[in-house]
Amino acid sequence: MRRSSKGICANLAEGFAKQTHSKPEFARFISMAMGSCSEVETWISYAFDLGYTSQAQHDDWLRSYAHIYGMLINPREKLK
Repeated sequence: MRRSSKGICANLAEGFAKQTHSKPEFARFISMAMGSCSEVETWISYAFDLGYTSQAQHDDWLRSYAHIYGMLINPREKLK
């Protein structure tokens, strides 16, 4: 979970640095950040299924990552 959640920020930072010379490249990195976000959602479900988290924690984390995913959609669409 830590690795994939850090991937969200890392992809955004790398893509942002490249945006000055390639908007499509930035959009690609945003898409990769969205993939990392989806990966975190999978790990959240695994953690709950294996009994590492409570239902309340599971629901809270899923809401948070759904919100983060949603925030990535608009910038990616604007760069297309």
